[in-house]
Order: sequence, then structure tokens, then C-alpha cells
Amino acid sequence: MTNPIETLLAQFPLAILDGALATELESRGCDLKDPLWSAKVLIEQPELIYAVHHDYFAAGADVAITASYQATFEAFARRGLDAGQAAVLMQRAVQLAVAARDDFWQGLSAEQRALRPRPLVAASVGPYGAMLADGSEYRGHYELDEAGLMAFHRPRLEVLLAAGADLLACETLPCLSEARALARLMEAHPGACGWISFSCRDGEHNSQGERLRDCVTALAPFDSVVALGLNCTAPEHVPGLLQSVRGATAKPLLVYPNSGEQYDAGHKCWHGPADSEQFALAAGRWQREGAALIGGCCRTSPADIAAVAALLRPAAG
Repeated sequence: MTNPIETLLAQFPLAILDGALATELESRGCDLKDPLWSAKVLIEQPELIYAVHHDYFAAGADVAITASYQATFEAFARRGLDAGQAAVLMQRAVQLAVAARDDFWQGLSAEQRALRPRPLVAASVGPYGAMLADGSEYRGHYELDEAGLMAFHRPRLEVLLAAGADLLACETLPCLSEARALARLMEAHPGACGWISFSCRDGEHNSQGERLRDCVTALAPFDSVVALGLNCTAPEHVPGLLQSVRGATAKPLLVYPNSGEQYDAGHKCWHGPADSEQFALAAGRWQREGAALIGGCCRTSPADIAAVAALLRPAAG
């Protein structure tokens, strides 16, 4: 198995991930009030997804996370799409990111390429709760056991692994059982690898309430898991979470939290400041706390990623 994260980090001390996809699409006029969320745009306006990926690469991102977070056979079936049509859309999510990466890289000079790694494409694997569209990715306590979760994820993983991504991004997972299910599936698939990233509710626990350190320790033996960490989490929790897992694994740690704005579920809107400079300064602290892969989740933008790249990789500016 080739480990693309290990290869990247052997050449550069930090991998910069991209930022939000869905909320960035909303800022460009997409209406995502839909159970399919950003996967809806795969059907209606795929060129916008390409554009967002390209803008993140231009901002300094070394990794693009595809628009497949909400893309499941079950969710597409509810929209009247059969398995074949659903698979094509999942493949499209990967192809759009790959095309944006290749076009961006071709447009750089040799001198510019020497300053940064050739970007990777990570196929997003959202949690079972994202398919349910009921917020349970932030609660956990699923009705499915580990075997049931493996059965749910297996068909999508097979499609995404065949679509040309460099690795999988198993993200916003609320609990260890789902993380183990995905790790076991990757372990059983020749050549598969990916990161595992939990949603967390405070400075020590994932969304279900398990200690992040215990989760990291449990996943450390899986060779197919190439990085471990958290995403879709309030940024103020990140230092404590990183401190809590220190020494628990030799795998690289990744963090891509939300912007710091607060979501008002009652009014379906966001409140609070969005400050790229402050986000970048926080990212510097996360790096000092041990994170080797840093990006953003909900409400972060290419401006945030550009600020992180300018601060933590000045030569690539």
C-alpha cells in the first residue's frame, strides 16, 4: 500500500487541507436546503464544485476533499436515482476534484511546483448519520452495530476507491464503532487507505462521548489508516483534543475544525465573527500542538486557507 500522506509529509512538514465545500457553494448562490446537501450540486451545477476545488488549490491547499460526503446510494434513491446513476455521481465527485487538481498543477511554473507538494484528492466518506440527515453525526448512538455499519459503507467505498482518488477522508464520525467499521473495510481492500476524523463535543470527547485518546489508540494498529484527528468541531476545543491524544499514536494528526461562527438551528443561520487572520493564528497553535494536516470545515473559505498557507508556509505565498 502506498501511503500518500506519509510521502507528502516526508517532503514538507505540513499538509494544508482545503476548507468548507457546502457553505462555500452557498456563498456562491447554491441553495443547499436539501437532504443531499452539497451532493445536490453534483447533479445541478458540477462546474461550481470544480471552481471551488480550483480556488482552494490556488489558495494553497495540498488536499481537496470531494463532494461525496452526503453521496450515498440510499440518499440518491430517495431522489429517484438508481444504483448506477448514484455511482456515476459519486465518481463525478472524485473526477471534478482530480480535474481541478490537474488543471491547477499544469498551470504552475517549475519554480512554483518546487515550493509545494502536488496536491492530493481525498474522497469524502461521510458518516451514517449524514445519510439519515437528522443530525445524528453529532450524537452517535446509532441503531446499527459495527457489522451493520460496514454493510452500509461497503458499496460506496468500493465506488470511491475505483474512481481515482488518492485516499479516503472518513470524516465527521461521531463514534469509534463507525471508525472501526471503516478501518476494517479499508484494511480488507487491497491498496486502500484513508484518514479517520471524528466530530467532537468538547476538548476530550467525540460526539458520542468517547475519549478521543481511546479512539486513536484503538485505530493505531490499522495500517490503512494514514492519519487520525477531528473535524467539524468548534476550534476552541482543538488544543485540548490534540493534547489529549499526545503520545497515543505515531500516525500524523489532522484537524479541520469549523470557522468559529455559531450555528443557530432555530433560525438556520450563523452568528459571530469570521476572521481569516485569527483562524490562521489558531492554526499555528494547532501545528505547535502536533497537528501535521490542517484545514477548515464548516464556514471556512479559500481566504482562510490562504491565510493559513501564508502564515505557515510563507515561501509558497
